[in-house]
Amino acid sequence: MDVYNRRKIILNTIIKEHIRTGAPVGSSVLVEKYKLNISPATVRNEMASLEEEGMIEQPHISSGRIPTEKAYRDYANELKIKDLSSTDKKILNNLLQIKNSPDFKQTAKEMAKISNNAIFWAFHKHNLFYTGISNLLSQPEFFQNNLIYDISAIIDRLDETIDIIFDDIKIGQEIMIGVDNPFSELCSTIMVKYKSGGKIGLLGILGPIRMNYEKNLALINHVFNELKK
Repeated sequence: MDVYNRRKIILNTIIKEHIRTGAPVGSSVLVEKYKLNISPATVRNEMASLEEEGMIEQPHISSGRIPTEKAYRDYANELKIKDLSSTDKKILNNLLQIKNSPDFKQTAKEMAKISNNAIFWAFHKHNLFYTGISNLLSQPEFFQNNLIYDISAIIDRLDETIDIIFDDIKIGQEIMIGVDNPFSELCSTIMVKYKSGGKIGLLGILGPIRMNYEKNLALINHVFNELKK
């Protein structure tokens, strides 16, 4: 295995573990849990290199590291969109058979349940609803009181932010991470703007920067494809 591929495997494993736990990831976890067939010393050396490259960082005094926004951005942009589970597809497809606001609200609630993040849905700029806010507030990185206040402020400004960005967002899918996210640099958003029945809508998943991009991309892509029918 060459150095590039080895480093890529280690970084992707750190990202997946951080998405799963929300905790800093140490070299021992990578070696023991994921059985990478790489020596602990090599893992530590590669983690040091990844830190120098700005791909991982040490959030506080501990042996663990977390991915940076840059790492998450590269990871999300390289993901291939996968299919949702057959169960999730069936539930969503049933809800989307009739494309109107009441059914969209139920669809949004189901999306919040599947993603464990918040969902917003805007129609023609000024008609907005959202759900799953408790999912957002329950994420471990937002447990600090000041951050809970910041997240609450995001929700208070949601309609204002969507009014500002609605016309500028292009039809299709966008991933906005950290500083690129118009809602807050504390979060990531996967959103899609679509046309259905002559109407334009904006649908988004709002979560922490370590959201499950693979699952959420599959989720929003599936709903997007159903809305276009």
